[in-house]
Amino acid sequence: MNKHIIDAKGKVPGRVATEVAVFLMGKNRTDFARNRIPNVEVEVTNAASMKLDAKKLKAKSYFSHSGFPGNLKRRSQDYVIRTKGHQEILRRAVYGMLPKNKLRALMMKNLKIK
Repeated sequence: MNKHIIDAKGKVPGRVATEVAVFLMGKNRTDFARNRIPNVEVEVTNAASMKLDAKKLKAKSYFSHSGFPGNLKRRSQDYVIRTKGHQEILRRAVYGMLPKNKLRALMMKNLKIK
């Protein structure tokens, strides 16, 4: 199993997320195939010291819906960091960049954020 270690210190979450998504999908490999998950593990270190924009902490929102009428929840980036940590911001960014199919959950299992 190939292991990639990415240092997120001083980097913007979106830039780190694109780098991670490429490794998880296997697009950096010569034997790339869309229907296969590569045998890689990506570890992101120093997620707590990523560079976050102060304005975006209040402006960026994450949405979730339970399926019941009128139950759309809107959470600011600041709230998500306070409740779930910096790792959640990076995890959600990577999750959004992976293909929207059955393989996405399996690819996310190969991501370790510290």
